Amino acid sequence: MLETFYPNRREATSWGIDYEALSARGFRGVIFDIDNTLSVHGGPPPAETLRLFARLRTLGLSACLLSNNKEPRVRPFAEAVGVPYIAKAGKPSLKGYRQAMALMGTDKESTVFVGDQLFTDVYGARRAGLYSILVEPIDPHEEIQIVLKRYLEKIVLFFYERRPQQ
Repeated sequence: MLETFYPNRREATSWGIDYEALSARGFRGVIFDIDNTLSVHGGPPPAETLRLFARLRTLGLSACLLSNNKEPRVRPFAEAVGVPYIAKAGKPSLKGYRQAMALMGTDKESTVFVGDQLFTDVYGARRAGLYSILVEPIDPHEEIQIVLKRYLEKIVLFFYERRPQQ
């Protein structure tokens, strides 16, 4: 049952992922969450994020931002990194994931999702059939509803880390 929330992989940061290896494996698009995945909550894209999107372009990888946040937060961030976006995505609903793939011209076999939350990001990506990468949150200071979810995530990740490797 908990496997529904397991990511395909865990990484420390979105900046440290080996996108070259993902491209070599046939992935052509990356969908990103924003807050605590690419930036502190509500913050502008840091230099590492700007470099990341430049790197993705040189690799020929498409990217799209998928956020449950509202347009005034998401649009300026997307403009700064130069990619399309979907605001008020309603993750873990499948609709936003499908829209993001349509915007990038990719399908579930060629798309990766990168995010920091199990119950919205990873769960939705898994439901959409995407390869998912869970990253550590950038900033530990979060809104109370997210803090509460983090306690539940710790339980899931406890079992994730102890599962038999295949």
